[in-house]
Amino acid sequence: MFDANAQIIHDLKKQSGPAAANGAVLIRHESYEHPYPHCWRCRNPLIYRAVSSWFVTVTEFRERMVELNQQITWYPEHVKDGQFGKWLQGARDWSISRNRYWGTPIPVWKSDDPSYPRIDVYGSLDELERDFGVRPDNLHRPYIDELTRPNPDDPTGESTMRRIPDVLDVWFDSGSMPYAQVHYPFENRGWFDGVDCADPDQRVDAHYPGDFIVEYIGQTRGWFYTLHVLATALFDRPAFKTCVAHGIVLGSDGQKMSKSLRNYPDVNEVFHRDGSDAMRWFLMASPILRGGNLIVTEQGIRDGVRQVLRPLWNAYSFLALYAPKVGTWRTDSRHVLDRYILAKLAVLREDLTRSMEVCDISGACEQLRQFTEALTNWYVRRSRLRFWEEDGDAIDTLHTVLEVTTRLAAPLLPLITEVIWRAVTGERSVHLTDWPQADAVPADADLVAAMDQVREVCSAASSLRKAKKLRVRLPLPKLTVAVADPERLKPFAELIADELNVKQVELTDDIDTYGRFELTVNARVAGPRLGKDVQAAIKAVKAGDGVVNPDGTLTAGPAVLQPEEYNSRLVAADPESTAALPGGAGLVVLDGAVTPELEAEGWAKDRIRELQELRKSTGLDVSDRISVVIAVPAERQAWAQTHRDLIAGEILATSFEFGDPCGGVDIGDGVRVTIAKAG
Repeated sequence: MFDANAQIIHDLKKQSGPAAANGAVLIRHESYEHPYPHCWRCRNPLIYRAVSSWFVTVTEFRERMVELNQQITWYPEHVKDGQFGKWLQGARDWSISRNRYWGTPIPVWKSDDPSYPRIDVYGSLDELERDFGVRPDNLHRPYIDELTRPNPDDPTGESTMRRIPDVLDVWFDSGSMPYAQVHYPFENRGWFDGVDCADPDQRVDAHYPGDFIVEYIGQTRGWFYTLHVLATALFDRPAFKTCVAHGIVLGSDGQKMSKSLRNYPDVNEVFHRDGSDAMRWFLMASPILRGGNLIVTEQGIRDGVRQVLRPLWNAYSFLALYAPKVGTWRTDSRHVLDRYILAKLAVLREDLTRSMEVCDISGACEQLRQFTEALTNWYVRRSRLRFWEEDGDAIDTLHTVLEVTTRLAAPLLPLITEVIWRAVTGERSVHLTDWPQADAVPADADLVAAMDQVREVCSAASSLRKAKKLRVRLPLPKLTVAVADPERLKPFAELIADELNVKQVELTDDIDTYGRFELTVNARVAGPRLGKDVQAAIKAVKAGDGVVNPDGTLTAGPAVLQPEEYNSRLVAADPESTAALPGGAGLVVLDGAVTPELEAEGWAKDRIRELQELRKSTGLDVSDRISVVIAVPAERQAWAQTHRDLIAGEILATSFEFGDPCGGVDIGDGVRVTIAKAG
């Protein structure tokens, strides 16, 4: 397309020379860069050229498209009135014809003589056969172009009706998918419309509009749009009821994934190393299903394995390892941990049902991740001793939890849940079962709320311990928990003490002694409503004159702020020893003063840990009793003697002697030991 450039420039230079009669024609000659369209596939440069086209007059029913859009459930929700809604409001007439060979021929025949104009539009094979006397068996070019006939409006009989050379925009094909795929309206009218063809008064399940579609968010200008245009024009209703608009999967370099650039992990290697469930989870749990973009990294995929797949598998493996008998479905245990995990499972069932019904897949993934955390890092870990002792309540509860959890997680993790389900139940497939009913497991909202707060207390206190660099097995004197309702935590004080390895747990509602609530005005939210009063409110809050009312509103100067118009943050008075609970629910204060007695007990617990590792490395079974000979440095003799029974009991030692262990193993801090299976 640049072939004429050299000649044009030559002519301009010639006309601009000294012989030019009217002065210079060529004012300036230079090369410069500018944006230019290129084919996205072959990268060749393109030019714009105006051509005649056939249009759908979308502007005639644009307002109706906007109205019908309100009947569609969008996820993410902002697409409805945002990206898609605004596109509908500015919709223009749609050019549906293309100057190509391949594609669906436009069924329009036109006179080849402008003196006798005539246009025929055909909607069926019957109409073509009626006018052309033949029923075509191939509707594509070049065969359909062979159909011609004399122009009925030409009295001379010399002009001919010929099909126009254009083909349909492929998006017209895509937008016609719901009915074109079943040859509607020529066939399957009852299936499509929900009317029994044998008895028109009898309604059956309609297959239009579609229940659900999912595609890239850019299809708000593509498939989603053309579906909606044609559905509005033809049926005056939406083409689909629910739509998920996802983002773009990007390569590890942040660019669009490309086969030529190879800017993404090898899929086969990921499947081989982490499994396809890992990739599936990585995609579904990410922002991509909320319309955001996602950079594919191997670390991101492995995080899903670490956070969900491995813990879920470990819970099953724990049951298989420590339950010598096959568990049964049972939900009547009175142990508080069993009741909690069953009630937590009931909450998961409700939350997942709600999320899946509105296509919030990433939200459902997060709910499953949180439950898996509670199952493995709280219930199973806190129940280990019960499983070692073959507690039937614990075994049956975990069996029941895994049975329900695999059914709930099956749509998200189809492969690992299938393996666990078949192993736990012996049945054929988890994907042949029903979604658990609301009464599958007992609910207890109060217990869930209380135990979740216990877990938050333990998490906050553990963070304090870590910040103070106080090892987990070192006992500490006291933990103070300041919350609005300390009575709710009172039944769990002993559990908290054991979990955190503290000697005393003090519960109080005196939050003000250990911290204060810091208020700030959310000017972005409050500003549009309050106007100039928002500045007065900000000054009042900074001066400490803000008052939170019983109904949750905040009185600040001349203004009363709604709960969403201000933020409240609980700030600790002593940040080094105090941590806030999530949501400003309270504070925990950890006393880190270590006495010699506590140091001795911590030393003993460290030795227990090392002896347990030695048992494991020597191949002993978890239930094997052992004999121990141990040598302790002189400065640790008193500590060892004081806690002899504690150490022996924890490591299942029937014989625990102080002496010289010939060829013993050094287990740290100068301690040497030999162990053997007791006879």
